[in-house]
Amino acid sequence: MRFILCLSYNGADFCGWQIQSAAPSVQQCLESTLTRLLGKPVAVTGAGRTDSGVHAANYVAHFDWEDSLPFEASDFCYKLNAMLPRSVTVHSVAPAADDFHARFSARERSYTYFIHRKKDPFAAPYSWQCGYPVLDFNAMNEACAALIGTHDFSCFEKTGGSNKTSLCTVTEALWKPYTPTHVEIMEYGLTPAGDVGWETCGHPRPHKREGPIEDGRGREATVSGPTSPAGEPGYWYFRVSADRFLRNMVRAIVGSLIEVGRGRRDPAWIAELIRSGSRGDAGESVPGHALFLSRVRY
Repeated sequence: MRFILCLSYNGADFCGWQIQSAAPSVQQCLESTLTRLLGKPVAVTGAGRTDSGVHAANYVAHFDWEDSLPFEASDFCYKLNAMLPRSVTVHSVAPAADDFHARFSARERSYTYFIHRKKDPFAAPYSWQCGYPVLDFNAMNEACAALIGTHDFSCFEKTGGSNKTSLCTVTEALWKPYTPTHVEIMEYGLTPAGDVGWETCGHPRPHKREGPIEDGRGREATVSGPTSPAGEPGYWYFRVSADRFLRNMVRAIVGSLIEVGRGRRDPAWIAELIRSGSRGDAGESVPGHALFLSRVRY
């Protein structure tokens, strides 16, 4: 019988979904735990790869078992979660049709990338602090229009990939502001006059400027002032949906759109990249810790 699993994982402890010989993966973790629980080797197939450090919410996988499971579904999830590390949780298990395939039956996948515009120690593990003094989200959304449709996205594909084709059909691509739960609950910035609150505590940048600086170890660091640019929300996410994704594609797209937002490129540049650009022409890949595989549709 074939069974479908719905799970979520924090990718910080893993090299990604797929099993690798010398690094921990989510697939290996799940297979070894299922094998211990069921007493026989179990192979698990996932909806797709995720890069090292990338997270997933409502990820879908399947496995085959010779008969019905030895526990009720609720007990199975309870026992499995008790054995899995805290970074992985299984939401549900259910029988699936014999021809169901977690990867090949999927019609659409969605990724979400989070950024914040001011220093926030609570958002930092799952969001990228993007402290450039100017970031035009209207221009970035204008550029997103070029992503919609079926295109060759090799300009955003990590070199050395083994895909037979670089064609993907993108159905959604947009930037939207949001308010994180911890900000909403604790009401940062809404302190009474004279009190010291979130908006009044800042780390001033040397030379009275904002944006990227060198952190002394050869890496780019970002130090922003206490507030985002006037009138701009402090937290944003980028969501993109497609029938398939290439390796490193989402992170390269986000990095390229940031170039547009900073005013270094015109929104029409994204269309030019897709038409005739190479990976070396596109923007740099953004960090993986802020990326989530957020939905798989069948």
